[in-house]
Amino acid sequence: MVRLMIDRYLDERGITRYELAKRTEVKFQTIDRYYKNRVVRYDCYILDRICAALECDIGDIIEYVKEDEALLV
Repeated sequence: MVRLMIDRYLDERGITRYELAKRTEVKFQTIDRYYKNRVVRYDCYILDRICAALECDIGDIIEYVKEDEALLV
């Protein structure tokens, strides 16, 4: 299972979802879905905009968790 960690990344750096939406020029509702890990299909364009705005690597905001480990969370 792929899990987004944008919430942790933003919280650690004191960046709001609204600020990220402004930096990326992506709708707040879309950023909110990524923040809450409620995305079914990941859009590479959106992920690219987020990484560029946060000056991070994709591995900083996405992790892979094995299915049996995901059930424990």
